[in-house]
Amino acid sequence: MKLTAKGRYAVTAMLDLAVHHGEGPISLADISERQGISLSYLEQLFAKLRRNGLVKSIRGPGGGYKLSRDSNRIFVAEIIDSVDENVDATRCKGRADCQQGETCLTHELWSDLSNQIHQFLSDIDLASLIAKREVQQIAARQEAIRDELVRMPAQEANVS
Repeated sequence: MKLTAKGRYAVTAMLDLAVHHGEGPISLADISERQGISLSYLEQLFAKLRRNGLVKSIRGPGGGYKLSRDSNRIFVAEIIDSVDENVDATRCKGRADCQQGETCLTHELWSDLSNQIHQFLSDIDLASLIAKREVQQIAARQEAIRDELVRMPAQEANVS
């Protein structure tokens, strides 16, 4: 079973956007800094997320991205699907040609597992993830680290 970095990063970036939704448009640079995802990779992901109607882009100074709808109406499976990712437990990528062009003995088992995982992720919305205490603690820690990094250059400038 494999979910690649593309799907993981897309969900992480969307969750970051949801956590910070009350702050106005969020720049990809801020998400990149908080989550350790390269800015160029985020740009590629957000182009797909925007095309699939999950985010809106705001241009100009102070611009960035925001969710296109409430976080309780955006589901993890939808995010993964929008970046052309799928969760597939089969060896054949769902083509049913696992054994010299034919279906293998366990193909249906792994195919059913893939469907169960997709259904599980279809039932999880961003709001329910934000409500988890652990997610709130991690977001607070990331924000504290970011604030400290912003203060350090200011303190160094005052020393000089």
